[in-house]
Amino acid sequence: MSAPHIWQNNKKLWPWLVMALILILTLVLLRSQGRLWICACGQIYLWVGDIWSSDNSQHLFDPYAFTHLLHGVVFFWLLAWLVPHIPLLWRLSIAVVIEAAWEVLENSAFIINRYREATASLGYEGDAIINSVGDILIMAAGFMVAYKLGFRRSLILFIVVELILVFWIRDSLLLSVLMLIYPIEAIKQWQLALAP
Repeated sequence: MSAPHIWQNNKKLWPWLVMALILILTLVLLRSQGRLWICACGQIYLWVGDIWSSDNSQHLFDPYAFTHLLHGVVFFWLLAWLVPHIPLLWRLSIAVVIEAAWEVLENSAFIINRYREATASLGYEGDAIINSVGDILIMAAGFMVAYKLGFRRSLILFIVVELILVFWIRDSLLLSVLMLIYPIEAIKQWQLALAP
């Protein structure tokens, strides 16, 4: 069997290859921005729950991973609406490209400084690469959860996760977007009231 024939028979392999290449490119770009592979502390933790510690955004998952889960839900909705004819794995690939681009942008000096100036993330230094990888993976999980749940149930999931985050860490996906684009001092002070 010739190589082109093998590729034609394995059409589902192409989106996975695209996603793998996007992840590799993202790693290269993040490293070129000066991002560390892992926490400067030299440790690797699966989970860090304290958003005020220096370990936040430096390990695989933290409370903000749930905002990236919601990215996946929103990307599923948007892509199902904008390009419903594209197969699911290709839509997931597009979502991975968008999330990877956000991770690179989020870790640029401009956005890091914006977070420090406009939000409660006063000491934010950017993500370790392992955290960015975790964010992309959990976005993909959110995308697939939205696919499995359908619109109504994934909308309920979105609302529940947003509310849990607001009560737990006084932040959420919607609050983060709002504060990044149009900071409100009263919200910032309310969020900072939890700081140690």
